[in-house]
Amino acid sequence: MTAPFHRGLRHVALRVTNLARSRSFYERLLGMQVVWEPDPDNLYFSSGSDNFALHQIPQSELAAYRPLQGQLLDHIGVILESPEAVERMYQKIEPLLQELGGQIVKPPKQHRDGSYSFYFSDPDGTVIQALYEPSISTLESVQGKG
Repeated sequence: MTAPFHRGLRHVALRVTNLARSRSFYERLLGMQVVWEPDPDNLYFSSGSDNFALHQIPQSELAAYRPLQGQLLDHIGVILESPEAVERMYQKIEPLLQELGGQIVKPPKQHRDGSYSFYFSDPDGTVIQALYEPSISTLESVQGKG
């Protein structure tokens, strides 16, 4: 296998039904910082080592928008530095989720590969995994230092 020609999967873009609601969710729960807001329908965040975009579904499409019964994208994830950090995040965001339109999908769990995580959803139902993964959680570039 050859070395990857990229620096990681560090950009995700989601279509949302209510940009203001989703902005509040990602700012308050994940501490994402706005890096570019080119117009009222598009917003770009970063945590320091990534790029995360939210795109408002146009009003002309919203009325006809019919979400699938299931999400084709299984989930996106945020990497944390330790199992304890996963627990701290769970304790911090659980009380806020309902207020911000999300919910816990699966509580914290130890996985067979040594990882530890929990799952929650955003206001549009996108599932997010808060994950400690031993092989990448301690990399400097993941921690925003590289």
